[in-house]
Amino acid sequence: MHLLGQTLAQLQELCLNEGFPKFTARQLCDWLYKKRVTDIDAMTNLSLKTRACLKEIVGQGLTQPADVQTSVDGTRKYLFPVGSEPFDAHSFVEAVYIPADDRATLCVSCQRGCRMGCRFCVTGQQGFHGNLDVSQILNQLYAVDVNSDISNIVFMGMGEPLDNYDQVKQALEVLTSEWGLGWSPHRITVSTVGITPMLKRLLDECQCHVAVSLHNPFPDERKSIMPMQKAYPVADTVALLKRYNWYGQRRISFEYTMFKGLNDDINHAAEVVRLLQGLRCRVNLIRFHASPDVPYRPSDEKTMISFRDYLSNHGITATIRASRGEDIMAACGLLAGKGLKN
Repeated sequence: MHLLGQTLAQLQELCLNEGFPKFTARQLCDWLYKKRVTDIDAMTNLSLKTRACLKEIVGQGLTQPADVQTSVDGTRKYLFPVGSEPFDAHSFVEAVYIPADDRATLCVSCQRGCRMGCRFCVTGQQGFHGNLDVSQILNQLYAVDVNSDISNIVFMGMGEPLDNYDQVKQALEVLTSEWGLGWSPHRITVSTVGITPMLKRLLDECQCHVAVSLHNPFPDERKSIMPMQKAYPVADTVALLKRYNWYGQRRISFEYTMFKGLNDDINHAAEVVRLLQGLRCRVNLIRFHASPDVPYRPSDEKTMISFRDYLSNHGITATIRASRGEDIMAACGLLAGKGLKN
């Protein structure tokens, strides 16, 4: 067990079980989430006896990144060990720091590998090797050397967040609660291929933004590149989202990676319009980043612009997302946990 990631209720239960004063749980929250101190010895308003006891029953400190790479565009990729020693090829995950003029975003991972099996995603080609716990998820925020600059978090790294829902939800609770980091949920986006039962829970239990991986509006074609379409049809995902479209300031977006000759013609654009009609949302068009193990190729700039303009002219807010960090394998779909220096 690690202190980092524990909720106020969990810390209160811990203090009760160990016979600590009732107010100790609030003190721990203050150290962990207001002051961002994870070293038990540094929690100086706790008694020496309490600190000694805590060190016997919980972990302390942060796991530092094993490697950091910096792109020519300022993007940074951090490699974190998360498995058990001795480490193997599947014992690492990556987080990506993306600075921009008006914000700095950290893209975090929630699983080692991924079981969704999307054909175009390097992470998906690894298979699934385990869930991260809440402390490992939050450690990615705490341990990066630019943590004080981060204004936004996106759960778009390695893994499917809704396939590790309980740990992701607890991380969101720590991030947004008044006893925690106190972030607005509108600084956080959770990505998903569309696991509808867990998506419904997320929509009911949290106000963060949601990004759905669409990539093809035609069911059979989508299934050929995203096997989870068979279990969770995107039409069902959109129908669920339409029931929540009234909900405050929550932003709903759809991620659409464009593949040359596969999903980038006018018929696909028209079907996207039909599918999303009546849903207040945006579509982010993403340049595909080629990988040696993936047979697809990126759409050209002219095709992407035409696709964007068709959506915009038919009432769908659409943007072409700027590609960041491709030279260090930090762009969308390229995270593989293999950046360790020799």
